[in-house]
Amino acid sequence: MSGTVMIGSERAWTVEDEHYMRRALEEARTAAEEGEVPVGAVIVCAGEVVASAHNQREQLCDPTAHAEMIAITQAAAALGDWRLEGCTLYVTLEPCPMCAGAIVQARIERVVYGAADPKAGACESLYTLTNDPRLNHRAQVVGGVLEEECRAILQDFFRQRR
Repeated sequence: MSGTVMIGSERAWTVEDEHYMRRALEEARTAAEEGEVPVGAVIVCAGEVVASAHNQREQLCDPTAHAEMIAITQAAAALGDWRLEGCTLYVTLEPCPMCAGAIVQARIERVVYGAADPKAGACESLYTLTNDPRLNHRAQVVGGVLEEECRAILQDFFRQRR
C-alpha cells in the first residue's frame, strides 16, 4: 500500500489511511449491529494496529464509552505507556470535545477521520482542540477520508430509528 490521494489543493491522505479507515468502518458496522451509534476507531503505531474499538455507550451504560476513548485505553495497555506518541487514530466520525481532549492528553501524533461533525466536531468543524496552541500537544488532523461511506453508515442508522 502506497501512494497519495489528493483532496483539494492542500489536504492529502495515503492509501494506508484508506485501508485503516476501512478497518474503522468495520468497527462502526459492529456498533450498528449492537444498537450503538455506528462509530469505529483504530489506532496504528509503527504500521501495526494496536487498538480497535467501537461505541459502547448503551452496552456499558457509560457516557464516556466512545470508540476513541476505548481505543485509546486499549492502545495504552498494548504499548505499556499512556503516551501514544507516533500513533495515528483513525475514526469514522470527527472526535467530540471529550475525545479530542483525550487525544491531546495521550499525545497522539495524527488523527484521521471520515465524516465531519458540525454539531460536536472538536478537531476542525466546531472547535480545533487538537491544534490549539495553548495546549501542551497538537495533533496533525486529516479529515474526509472515505467521508461518504462514513456519513452513510450514520445516516442509515438514524434513518432506521426514526
